[in-house]
Amino acid sequence: MITVVEVGPRDGLQNESADVATADKIEFVNRLSAAGLPVIEVSAFVSPKWVPQMADATEVFAGIVRRPGTRYSALVPNLAGLERALAARVDEVAVFAASSETFSRQNINRSIDESLAIYREVCDGARAAGLRVRGYLSTAFGCPFEGDVAPDRVADVAARLADLGVYEVAVSDTIGIAHPGQVGRVLDAVLKRLPVDRLALHFHDTRGTALANVHAALPYGVKTFDASAGGLGGCPYAPGAAGNLATDDLIYMLNGMGLETGVSLEAVSEASAFIAARINHRLPSRFAQSEEARRNSELRTED
Repeated sequence: MITVVEVGPRDGLQNESADVATADKIEFVNRLSAAGLPVIEVSAFVSPKWVPQMADATEVFAGIVRRPGTRYSALVPNLAGLERALAARVDEVAVFAASSETFSRQNINRSIDESLAIYREVCDGARAAGLRVRGYLSTAFGCPFEGDVAPDRVADVAARLADLGVYEVAVSDTIGIAHPGQVGRVLDAVLKRLPVDRLALHFHDTRGTALANVHAALPYGVKTFDASAGGLGGCPYAPGAAGNLATDDLIYMLNGMGLETGVSLEAVSEASAFIAARINHRLPSRFAQSEEARRNSELRTED
């Protein structure tokens, strides 16, 4: 069984310029829940000054219908964010570190060491409240400021995150620079420090290689992948780039390979079509685009 972690409502929408209404965010999450996704990252309890798209995190959590079997998570940067997340009754939280010092300072205004010290407090507080913590590891395949990132450095920070008590490290291709040849090199290094069942992969599709990267990771035994419905999102460090690996495309490929996810492709596609009508551009997902073309063709035939 492959676990798909849906990050569209958070990582996807926080990088969209459109002002999506709170009610539409709630409906989007509810549609994703109905698709059977096991984990949905609903929002982020961060400063509205820095991420205004997530300012309604509390309201979104209050409005969603929680499906048994789905975990509803949120990103938190510090103890203040954790307190807000606990009040919103999240199922788990996530923290975000970086593999490169420059990106860490540019993204969160802290060094890697400083960020991990804060995340230790978050992990301790979450554990005391009975919550699990997930860890994102950014720029694991390349940094927009430093260029190449050594796989051993990625492995080192991943191990340090695991030592804080995170149950899983999502090794992330923040700017969508990864290719299948890199995937093996990074996994070879990280798997020397972490067991594969504590590892997830988070790809962006900036250069059209996200699905190929998933395919390259499967023989290593990786069973958890992040994805965003319709390919929502982007990256502020790669303007105009495509967003996250599309959930629709990922499920289509995995279904074709005979790999079970428990997720309804039809329902994910419907959720993608719903949110597509609330943003200011076409979804980058190839599957979503093909479904849009099919629907338009049927409408022309009916006319």
